[in-house]
Amino acid sequence: MLELNPTRIEALSKAFCNARIAVIGDLMLDRYTFGSVSRISPEAPVPVLEIEDEQARLGGAANVGHNILGLGAQPLMLGVVGDDTSGLILKGIFSDLGFPLDGVVTDPARPTTVKTRVIAGSQQMLRMDHEMKREIAAETEDRLIGLLEDHIRSLDGIILEDYNKGVMTRGIIQRATELGNKHGVPVLVDPKSHNFFEYQHATVFKPNRKEVEDALGMKMHTAPERVAAGLKLMEMLHAENVLLTLGELGMMLFERIPNDGIAPEPFQIPTRARDVADVSGAGDTVIATLAVCMACGMSVRESAVIANRAAGLVIEEVGIVPIYREQLAAALLEDVENRVTTNE
Repeated sequence: MLELNPTRIEALSKAFCNARIAVIGDLMLDRYTFGSVSRISPEAPVPVLEIEDEQARLGGAANVGHNILGLGAQPLMLGVVGDDTSGLILKGIFSDLGFPLDGVVTDPARPTTVKTRVIAGSQQMLRMDHEMKREIAAETEDRLIGLLEDHIRSLDGIILEDYNKGVMTRGIIQRATELGNKHGVPVLVDPKSHNFFEYQHATVFKPNRKEVEDALGMKMHTAPERVAAGLKLMEMLHAENVLLTLGELGMMLFERIPNDGIAPEPFQIPTRARDVADVSGAGDTVIATLAVCMACGMSVRESAVIANRAAGLVIEEVGIVPIYREQLAAALLEDVENRVTTNE
């Protein structure tokens, strides 16, 4: 395991402010209805929720941008919303946070993707999705790539955030990756099933266990199976790095060594969660933290260790929440202090 010291943590935390990361993907609005349940409905055998609070939060690729902002870096959001009330609410949240809106395209032919979660106490009772999964039109694709071209020279990273909602077309994937590679801008991928193998030549490809099992048609119950899957992805996708997120098993990083091929042994990162309340959004936090850390000059190993720590913090909260720079730095410093105490 890599070990960070207080001086390194402080320097990196300050450097986050200089990073500018583009996020291309499926923007979502997450609605939450919180309440309590004390009785069953007389009309049907279902619980009655007494509503105590309702909230609207950023979800999907929008949550990735929120994490980037929380770390003190600058997100550039590139995505699509509908010409509807939910789209106005999402853009209103962006404006309140200081996000530029020039990369948010309004498409009257599509609804804004909305996930509504009903939560009693800390238990999610129901989720309702309002969405369209049809791929965006060719002119919308051209507009998004044009916006990326306009900003490419000021970027330190590009995140391709796929939720299978139609924004991440083959054209977007290929053109954004080529643009990043041409200008030396790292391209980090958080994939979903539909275009899984279209993500060629990425700097970091970050799938979770289920996504890999579904894509490769193989199980990953044992360590040798997970290693075999990671190595196979490295070869099939020609990626520089593959980071497998494995839930309670932590992460496994596969790296391509310059002039020496693929490293035969992966770098393993144990999980850091203490009290798991809600794993929603953990992958968003991982990809955002990874991108910001790498943009500040950290190695992919260092970045993955810190991203893993960040994910462990956000899943202690109910609902999708971003990571914050001060929160992450405090947790990393606490780890250093605990390590010193243990070694004494």
